[in-house]
Amino acid sequence: MVFGKTTLSDNFRKIFETQKLDVSQLQSVHGGDINDAYCVYTQTGKYFMKINHARKYPEMFAKEAQGLQALRNNSQFTVPRVIAHGVSDADQYLILEWIEQGQPRKDFALHFGRNLAAMHQLQQPYFGFETDNYIGSLPQVNTQHASWNTFYAQCRILPLVKILADQEAFSGADVKKAERFCERLSEIFPEEAPALLHGDLWSGNYCVTADGYAAIYDPAVYYGHREMDLGMTLLFGGFPRAFYEAYHEYYPLEPNWRKRVAYTQLYPLLVHAILFGGHYVHAVRETLSDF
Repeated sequence: MVFGKTTLSDNFRKIFETQKLDVSQLQSVHGGDINDAYCVYTQTGKYFMKINHARKYPEMFAKEAQGLQALRNNSQFTVPRVIAHGVSDADQYLILEWIEQGQPRKDFALHFGRNLAAMHQLQQPYFGFETDNYIGSLPQVNTQHASWNTFYAQCRILPLVKILADQEAFSGADVKKAERFCERLSEIFPEEAPALLHGDLWSGNYCVTADGYAAIYDPAVYYGHREMDLGMTLLFGGFPRAFYEAYHEYYPLEPNWRKRVAYTQLYPLLVHAILFGGHYVHAVRETLSDF
């Protein structure tokens, strides 16, 4: 067997034997900051596999598999099929269908925007999700709520603000501003039915498939206000203009949605402030400065 520059450990062999995969080659690929990731070549085709520490991130891949399945069941996107997930010794692993990449078609952005709008149009039963999961390496609380405002305050903003305060990255004044922001959520967000959200939809979490359209992966799914996904797409540079035009044409956004983008981005900025500190803490303070 050929394994490139990757040494096949006993644990890898155990995983492949458990999943009855006849592996001929294993190649390291990019898989994020906390995972080791591989392209797995077998007699039946290629698969994507990632591994991390089971004790450090308990049930991370089981939760991710659940999120991927929710996206597959409720959208027209290409979403990698889950082949297997489990724990072996100290490691947990996730094996997915391999997505071959290609060049975008001329209507790539239009197709992408319409698919996201169609997914958001499917009304969900509550704000939250069936279980808690992760956003990046941070646990994400998905307690079910009937109101977006209470969910966003109690499951997204205030718990992360407390973490920053406990880390002494936030002052008492910062905490007060966050609390005032949460008290005014009913004035900020228009009422919307719960929508299935990807939850972490930035440019690093989609690719162009061989057929020229978008595949999405690495989700942090929950049922939430649809503007959260739109805000996330704009956090690190934004998607093509045609994406937003197609979305709005298919499922019109409420007036002044762009003025609310900073408030939808507050949650991912809090996540980044906890994980990376630095200018992300300042960015959170900037968003909260009016409160």
